[in-house]
Amino acid sequence: MDPTLPSPADDAAPVARAPRRDPWHGPVLRPDGHAVLRVWAPRAERVTVEVDGAAHDAEPTAPGWWAATVPATHGSRYGFRLDGGPLRPDPASRAQPDGVHALSQLIDPARVAPRTTGWHPPTLQRAVVYELHVGTFTAQGTLDAAAIHLPRLAELGVTHVELMPVNVFDAEFGWGYDGVLWFATHPAYGGPHAVGRFVEAAHDAGLAVVLDVVHNHLGPSGNYLPEFGPYLADRPAGHWGEWLNLDGPGSDAVRALLADNVAWWLGALGVDGLRLDAVHALVDTSARHILSELRDAADDAALRRGYAATLIAESDRNDPGVLAARSAGGHGMDAMWADELHHALHVALTDEAHAYYADFRGLADVAAAYRRGFVYGGERFSPSRGRTVGAPLGGLPGWRLVGCLQNHDQIGNRAQGERITTLADADRVRAAIALVVAAPHTPMLFMGDEHGETRPFRYFVGFSDPAVAAAVRRGRREELAGHPGFDAATAIPDPMWRSSWPTRAAWSCAAAPTAPATSWSPRTSPTSRPACPPRRGLGACACQRPRPALAATARPPRLTASSCACRRAAQHCGRAPHGRPGEREPGGVSAPGPRGSPRAPP
Repeated sequence: MDPTLPSPADDAAPVARAPRRDPWHGPVLRPDGHAVLRVWAPRAERVTVEVDGAAHDAEPTAPGWWAATVPATHGSRYGFRLDGGPLRPDPASRAQPDGVHALSQLIDPARVAPRTTGWHPPTLQRAVVYELHVGTFTAQGTLDAAAIHLPRLAELGVTHVELMPVNVFDAEFGWGYDGVLWFATHPAYGGPHAVGRFVEAAHDAGLAVVLDVVHNHLGPSGNYLPEFGPYLADRPAGHWGEWLNLDGPGSDAVRALLADNVAWWLGALGVDGLRLDAVHALVDTSARHILSELRDAADDAALRRGYAATLIAESDRNDPGVLAARSAGGHGMDAMWADELHHALHVALTDEAHAYYADFRGLADVAAAYRRGFVYGGERFSPSRGRTVGAPLGGLPGWRLVGCLQNHDQIGNRAQGERITTLADADRVRAAIALVVAAPHTPMLFMGDEHGETRPFRYFVGFSDPAVAAAVRRGRREELAGHPGFDAATAIPDPMWRSSWPTRAAWSCAAAPTAPATSWSPRTSPTSRPACPPRRGLGACACQRPRPALAATARPPRLTASSCACRRAAQHCGRAPHGRPGEREPGGVSAPGPRGSPRAPP
């Protein structure tokens, strides 16, 4: 094994050391019927804490920090009043039952933690990930309702359930990427108690839980952090809003807020791993990047609970340093979302060439992703970005990249939210499914893939503030200009309309007697299914790495040890040869694809 790389998840164990620190932010309930309520508010000259209607003066405890020890118990409501102003929720609130503008609620971690003993999560090296949105996965739109279906996901061959963000946001419904209080679970999903029950049910089914968290920006409504202190950076706002202050004056407390948030989900609520949204938008010029501190927080949680914690980063920079060991100057993430496999497959299936799809050449780049992991590894010019992108992945194994045929971004960020099942014919979609399953990557499904879902999954959110709603509509039009389905402002479904909300109950088609040809289905029962063998390095042929639990339904190409599924799938998937008829890519994958584009270099 390359000594500069972290140990594979199979062999990883918490390091024998003491946890580095206790949390800085958030309330601490004491067994004597009192609570310590603390907050970082360096911009305030006076801080009052109101608990269950009673006011208490907070005292300064350190530069910028205030605290009060007050009578309070689990369920008590409280808020902070800064310099006599309006009551504000705790920036580290554990629960907001009445929304982001209302009082916070005290939560005893012991009452919400999952009751799981002897649990050790499946490893990423043998993982199949399933991404779902809690609000639309079932008719009820709650974590408790979603938990009912977890045994069926395990039967399908899924090992990790990845939840889109569940922290509170200022709307009844939405994707969840506009959250403002990172610790508090959206009340419509069931609050923190429901998270604990969901994790417990997942573990009972043998499934690990990965939660998507968004630390790179805050939503446009309900963000009161600037009233407390310099939580936001003093630099021009980015595409999604203002940046976090990760490297300016006062940034120690802001960085601690992110680390404490990691500790809350992985420690108190027992989540097995986190998907860190768009880490390239965590602007940090510090000598020690914030991702390394989040890695420390995850390792601390692992020490306390006795098994490893997984961090999966989303990054569009193709930077192997995100995955490299910290001893080698990297950030130590366990895995990374790798959209390039999706982009290459999508181009092979649809011939689309807008926006970032202009950078990809169909199956030639599927072959490149198989061989090198990063299609753009520092040697290739990106037309959509106007520059060379990435660096070589090097000796990192392929399973540390998460690949898919579609995910929430690639469906929902289309003007009409179409799924691949409505953009390409069934034979090619079925072949593309085989290519994802056969890839060296860790495969991921998006909810509905298992039954060939065709209904759209559009971007949607329900902001009530007219100014915020107008800004979102405007930003949506600007973002989608030039994408398929965009002809005029009226061509994009208004994300505020309930008609844009995806139909709930993705499972409504799952019990159909005849599964669509483009679905994924179980091959064996969960009790008799053999353990999925570990994936090999980049470039390994699919026929050397059968994955018994998943396959494309009904017709070939099937993943068996007697046939090279990746080659057969490639022949089904492409539309036109890149060069001479029958010409093969170096590495053995045939190279038909769209637009007569050149083959990827070996």
